[in-house]
Amino acid sequence: MKKLFLGLTMFILIFVMAGCSGEKASTKDGKIEIRYGLWDKNQVPAIEEIIKKFNEKNPNIKVKLELTPYKQYFQKLETAATGGALPDVLWMNGPHIAQYAMGKVLQPLDDFIKKDQFDMNNYPESLVNLYTVEDKIYGVPKDFDTTGLWYNKKLFDEAGIPYPDETWDWNMLKEAAKKLTTKDKGIYGFAALMGNQGGYYDLIWQNGGYVVSDDNQSVGFSEPEAVEAIKYNISFIEEGLSPTPAQMEETKPSDMMISGKIAMMFDGPWMVPEYKTNQDLDVAVLPQGKERAVSIHGLGNVIAKNSKHQKEAWEFVKFLGSKEAAEIFAETGTVIPAFNGTQDAWLKSVDTLNLQAFIDGSEYAHPLPSVENTGALWDAETKILKNAWSGDESVEDATKKLTEEGNKILNKK
Repeated sequence: MKKLFLGLTMFILIFVMAGCSGEKASTKDGKIEIRYGLWDKNQVPAIEEIIKKFNEKNPNIKVKLELTPYKQYFQKLETAATGGALPDVLWMNGPHIAQYAMGKVLQPLDDFIKKDQFDMNNYPESLVNLYTVEDKIYGVPKDFDTTGLWYNKKLFDEAGIPYPDETWDWNMLKEAAKKLTTKDKGIYGFAALMGNQGGYYDLIWQNGGYVVSDDNQSVGFSEPEAVEAIKYNISFIEEGLSPTPAQMEETKPSDMMISGKIAMMFDGPWMVPEYKTNQDLDVAVLPQGKERAVSIHGLGNVIAKNSKHQKEAWEFVKFLGSKEAAEIFAETGTVIPAFNGTQDAWLKSVDTLNLQAFIDGSEYAHPLPSVENTGALWDAETKILKNAWSGDESVEDATKKLTEEGNKILNKK
């Protein structure tokens, strides 16, 4: 994190020294081109439709999409920030907003909001707060998501097992996975992903544990509740009920889900565009542990502070946050839009899927931790916990190391 802020500071100094009064870049036809950074290819069709509508009202602005896979997205942003090459408008999730806002590479939106009387009451207050850092608003909410239990109805029917519902708990999930696993056909009952959202975070909360303390000073990975939750997740791999990490690295779990090689998997509503054409798939609420719990996360659109096209970037962000754009996201089933009153259209967008499961989850959801060093914490989780998932290290040893490293990260100034 220190390295990032040193880099960001250096960039800011260079930018100020170079001056920001240069002429705006434009295309050959005289249009102003702004770059839009995002990570989910499944959302591109809906976004292209939104851009088309935007251009009907703003023919002088051209939007160039820059798609980067999520695994490389924030690494690329860090490099772009230190080099002064951030997209004009970009996606920012809740866990990273404090890092980039306090790094002074994002443009506060308060003056734009006030000047245009842009109504932030159109979004859930919790999402507006998510993008507010030190009393300044840095992002306009785009969507939110929870986690559900995706499952293959055909595999359930063949095994003679009732579909999952709100009565399921951890034991029922494990028993169903045993019955659904058919090793000679290469079919696994469950995919024990090593992910925080849609994985061990959900299970830790369901087991009564915590990820980051309320005062943001310590992590809870080595607490008994967290250790037990992570062990439960990994037990599916140990018992041969889940593909191994190596197998899921070689073939994406979502592809295995589509091909009928995985019967159940925790995942989010962002998979609706990819899964909605497969009539074998549906989704239910997550099984409960000691309590019901699920991750909730928000995504917003932000503007780079060094953009030479601030006015045009704001016009685009405004449109992305409009009811018109939200309805396109909703009606195509792409995401759960943040704009109040448009979620019903999303629920009706794919009548073959129980999308209500994701809305129900929001009633007992825990927000993903958002701290100044979230990125560094997530990197540490991936680096350390992979040894537990691979079986190279015990869960107790891995979580002890992660707790020590996590506490250092949280208290690094």
